[in-house]
Amino acid sequence: MDDANVPSLLSMPYLGYCKKEDTLYQHTRSFILSHHNPYYYQGTCASGIGSPHTPKNYIWHIALSMQGLTGTKEEAKKMINLILETSNNEGLCHEEFNKDEPSEYTRSWFAWANSLFAELVYQTYFVK
Repeated sequence: MDDANVPSLLSMPYLGYCKKEDTLYQHTRSFILSHHNPYYYQGTCASGIGSPHTPKNYIWHIALSMQGLTGTKEEAKKMINLILETSNNEGLCHEEFNKDEPSEYTRSWFAWANSLFAELVYQTYFVK
């Protein structure tokens, strides 16, 4: 299955491979962001994509940012809020966090995740 990193199937329109509205991409996106994906975790605090290379039940902030960047404006705002809520009040994105207990995470700061989050905020609030 797919990974939480970029490149990924979720990131195809972001990378210019297809348009967000592409029917095949929308079906792929729906599959990736569902229980059909063995690395999509749904918890009490968050739902999102994890990685086969890291602990089970951990969600990646990179994947949440990419979900926002490839979704609707409303979904982007939802992902921004979710990332802020799962950053352990540190103001920084982590590599990954536990779906039920966001205070359990790896890497106290992860530049790649922080950069992608900054782009998500910029694209959502400052680009038409």
